[in-house]
Amino acid sequence: MDYFIVMYRTLLFYIIITVIYRFMGKREIGQLGIVDLIVSILIAELAAISIDKREESIFLSIFPILLLVGIQIVMSFISLKSSKIRNIFDGNPSVIINDGNLNFNEMVKQRYNLEDLLTQLREKNIRSIEEVDYAVLETSGKLSVFKKDSKEYGQYPLPLILDGVIDEDTLRQINKNRKWVYSVLKKDNVKLEDVFYAFYRKDKLYIIKDNDLRK
Repeated sequence: MDYFIVMYRTLLFYIIITVIYRFMGKREIGQLGIVDLIVSILIAELAAISIDKREESIFLSIFPILLLVGIQIVMSFISLKSSKIRNIFDGNPSVIINDGNLNFNEMVKQRYNLEDLLTQLREKNIRSIEEVDYAVLETSGKLSVFKKDSKEYGQYPLPLILDGVIDEDTLRQINKNRKWVYSVLKKDNVKLEDVFYAFYRKDKLYIIKDNDLRK
């Protein structure tokens, strides 16, 4: 009888969790944000506890799981609407190598040491830092690398404005200030709050407006 209960609960939670993750959206494990990862761990723990404690009602585990999923969906919606909230929970990509130069300050800030960098470069078949033009530590922890001999050499776009919010880190990297940004926007007759995305590349600011997406 105990084996039947364990099998029943295991299959039930397998179905429930499969359906739940379909609602939570399609993302690779390595791309999970902090909230997604916490929810995933707690769901797995609650399912394991429910399977182990057969004398307790299964609904005592299903209810908190559904509550966690509701929190995750709400946080995802808020993050989609607010770049500030998104940055708090998911963080920003960090430029580790900029134009062939190591960004030590950013490495210290992210607690990302040289051995971590070299390990991830080796995983991409890169033997030396000298081969790299740009390297970006993504919010998922993965390292995106642009080699010097690639066709995109010197073309890496630095995100400067996202959902009407200026990225101060990018401003420092390109040695510009907010006054420069406003002057460019004014020249193009664009308001900051109307900018969906803008990136800086080769001394030029490329702008995508909200209206452009609706066309």
